Amino acid sequence: MELKEIERKLLELVPKECALSKIEPEGLDIVLYLKNIKKFYENEFLIKKIASSIRKRIIIRSEQSALLAKEKALEEIKQIIPPEAQVEEIRFNPEFSEVVIEALKPGLVIGKGGENIKKIIQQTGWVPRIERKPTMPSSTLKGIRASFIKEAAQRKKFLTNLGKKICLPTKKTELIKVTALGGYKEVGRSCTLFETNNSKILIDCGINPETFDAQKAYPHLSAMQLELDKIDAVILTHAHLDHSGFIPYLFAYGYDGPVYCTPPTRDLSILLQNDFINVLQKANGTKAPYGVKDIQKELSHMVVLDYGEVVDISNEIKLTFYNSGHILGSAQVHLHIGEGLHNVVFSGDIKYGFTKLLEPAETSFPRVETLFVESTYGARNDVMSSRFEADKRLIDFILKVIERKGKVLIPVFAVGRSQELMLVLEEFCSKNPSKEFKVFIDGMILEASAIHTAYPEYLKHNIQRRILTNNSPFESKIFMVAKGDRKEIVEQEEPCVILSPSGMMSGGPVLDYLKYMCQDEKNALVFVGYQSATSLGRKIQNGLKEVPVIGEDGKTSVLKINMEVTTIEGYSGHSDRSQLMKYIKNIRPPPAKIFTMHGEEDKCDDLARSAHHMIKAEARAPLDLDSFRLL
Repeated sequence: MELKEIERKLLELVPKECALSKIEPEGLDIVLYLKNIKKFYENEFLIKKIASSIRKRIIIRSEQSALLAKEKALEEIKQIIPPEAQVEEIRFNPEFSEVVIEALKPGLVIGKGGENIKKIIQQTGWVPRIERKPTMPSSTLKGIRASFIKEAAQRKKFLTNLGKKICLPTKKTELIKVTALGGYKEVGRSCTLFETNNSKILIDCGINPETFDAQKAYPHLSAMQLELDKIDAVILTHAHLDHSGFIPYLFAYGYDGPVYCTPPTRDLSILLQNDFINVLQKANGTKAPYGVKDIQKELSHMVVLDYGEVVDISNEIKLTFYNSGHILGSAQVHLHIGEGLHNVVFSGDIKYGFTKLLEPAETSFPRVETLFVESTYGARNDVMSSRFEADKRLIDFILKVIERKGKVLIPVFAVGRSQELMLVLEEFCSKNPSKEFKVFIDGMILEASAIHTAYPEYLKHNIQRRILTNNSPFESKIFMVAKGDRKEIVEQEEPCVILSPSGMMSGGPVLDYLKYMCQDEKNALVFVGYQSATSLGRKIQNGLKEVPVIGEDGKTSVLKINMEVTTIEGYSGHSDRSQLMKYIKNIRPPPAKIFTMHGEEDKCDDLARSAHHMIKAEARAPLDLDSFRLL
């Protein structure tokens, strides 16, 4: 709907006594500024009526002149919110007429039926924005939340310009074209260009973290001579670097538009991108293709959506996120183009099976003509053990190593597999206190786990309930934060388990532990996740017994792998072959076209052939730089 039409309807719907002074688009929202906000909230159904009429998210704000002074407003707010809410911090954001309230128990801040929110608005004019305090300290969350206050003026300008662009007159869509820029018949650097004759959208823009060769590590943006300032939007499915790791580069070289993602994806991607800069510097002494300032600019341009929200991201495209079951906040992307012209689902990375952390991927959509589906384990033989069997094998193996006074090293991704493994180990130790063992967590695992506690609503109900009742499984007494010298942890007499990034052993703390542990036959290395074809993890998994490593002096030495090496399948955040086939079969409504991606060549080809035979849809496995029309 065009802005003029929106303004006309709002002037009709908002009572005159509310003194509507300004209507302003702001990102995906329409903001109404009132001189008498108290009068507006006397009618509890008014905001719903307005939102349904214009089919936009509505924000109601007080005129600056109607805001109570900060000091007096703070006093009023403290009187309204009960102490049991455990408020951590109250921050005022005048640019948005907001008061940001961070609390351990947001529900008590909101009050029954939102009564506390209404009181704050009516008595102070400031509109509350509630943030959940993580149960564990998080420097990432603290920095992100502070930056939105610090950069408020710049963000307000960006959102206003974006809102005006979205509300431009609708143009007829006659072309839908897709170009594979990375992650097709390969794993890593996922990036897809989605074009109509009016819009250019990137879905994911990642790196291949297993190589430092720029020709293989980054998407094919230059090959397409893609003008970054002509991209209208970036949609991010989840935080892993093979999907998010190249987005700051876009901002470093001309992109100035929005990045759409879920709230947890925003926070986790900022964590991982900042770490990538440090890892790259330490690994080979070179600089990342972007800097901290570019990540900060990306953050100020991120627009977050919850699952199920339907929003206009252009004057012809509606976006909705659906749970993908892969990691915290991971999403499938549903695009509705034109007035029912075409509907596309990008699966992102999906888990259509049981995990302790997340619900499985959603398969029900309003409409689906075309499906893009990941194929990490898409070949016929890629069938994993059941989770019950995997849990039993893992625990039995750990107990065997501990009994012989050894230590177990498990390479994990800091986001996703770490938390899943922590739940498995915590559950066993809580049920078997006589067999309890220590679990050291290193690298970013602690920070990522803290972010999980800030978003319990994205987790399974039982985990959500534990976090909300101050019984977070991530804070069990069995978990020890690895501090100081890693060699000391390895040399202590007591057996233990060590969870350490990176998951494919391409860098990070896991290499230190490997160096100190590999020659002792009592120790063990356990792989629980995907190892890419070129990774060190895959080489050791395949039997490599001598590993060359570069020391701090720059000299290369050889590590002899005497420790026991095993793989326990069933913990991947990706669906195996049977789960992928069930996912495709259960998509409703069934798609007419299927394109496979995010998998090695034979796996993409195999899944495409099988999908075609199963549901009789047109199916193919594109290559990087393939370009094809959907319409």
